[in-house]
Amino acid sequence: MAERLKTIFGHLNSDAVISPSPASSGAVHSGLQSFRYTLDNPVLSYEQRKFYEDNGYIVIRNLVPKEKLDVYRERFEQICRREVEIPGLTIMRDVAIARSEFVPGEQAVTKLQEFQNDDILFGYCELPEIIKYVQTFTGKEVKAMHTMLINKPPDPGKKTSRHPLHQDLHYFPFRPADRVVCSWTAMQKVNRENGCLVVLPGTHKGELLQHDYPEWEGGVNKMYHGVRDFDPNAPRVHLPMDTGDTVFFHPLLIHGSGMNKTKGFRKSISCHYASADINYIDVKGSIQDGVEKEVFEMVHKKLVARGVDPTKLTMKDLWMFKSRDVSLPLN
Repeated sequence: MAERLKTIFGHLNSDAVISPSPASSGAVHSGLQSFRYTLDNPVLSYEQRKFYEDNGYIVIRNLVPKEKLDVYRERFEQICRREVEIPGLTIMRDVAIARSEFVPGEQAVTKLQEFQNDDILFGYCELPEIIKYVQTFTGKEVKAMHTMLINKPPDPGKKTSRHPLHQDLHYFPFRPADRVVCSWTAMQKVNRENGCLVVLPGTHKGELLQHDYPEWEGGVNKMYHGVRDFDPNAPRVHLPMDTGDTVFFHPLLIHGSGMNKTKGFRKSISCHYASADINYIDVKGSIQDGVEKEVFEMVHKKLVARGVDPTKLTMKDLWMFKSRDVSLPLN
């Protein structure tokens, strides 16, 4: 069964500084500041660590060179032209496009997910300039858990290009949350016109909230769940970014993006990382029960077609087969 699944899915008051194990979610005390969300690591300055601790995100400017992003852009275009096929890759379209005639090419693709089996795109996940920051949050041993290249389309007039405010942990059956982090890199200039990220600073200190599909006119894209109850008056911060700028953020941080009001596509590439010591949890009967059911509904036909009984699998099984160990940069 394991080999068949591999084919299918692959073919988290002391003045002394305390360095916790990668899986620890406890606080780190450094001087008078108690650090919980970052680990003792020289990459981030004291001010940067404190900012992330307080806000749940931090933007690092000009981190990824344009020439590297151009490689990922070219690979994306090859996939859209169907020149290559990547095992396990999920290709998504906007709900408005899905209801109209399919047009092959970049215009029809809004997101690639699970590109862990493509060494070219996965090259982003192993960039030394990315990993050295990731280890500040996860610890030294790192796993890539979820990969995406987002091609936010020009809004068709129904505001379907929006992404509702949500918490990424809603989708993840692994803990501790404090040892999970997302890196999100702008592949071009992003701003409020083409739908930059918007975050609610400090919400990473809260709990995982109930998520549902928002009742939006024009429909909502598949798996674009939104937080049901949050303070509508909470401060929001938009994150305009230039090419290569990268934001790292906590999986409980409430965030989303606005619609793309331009005539072009807005591209970004991202990876969710976790400590290699993470623990998988059973989400049945929990606040995440609904998303588990929806995931299995999405993959049911593919599993059955390959002779696999979906009732024998868990969310842990699915995530284990689409995660990948990260090759660490040489010290």
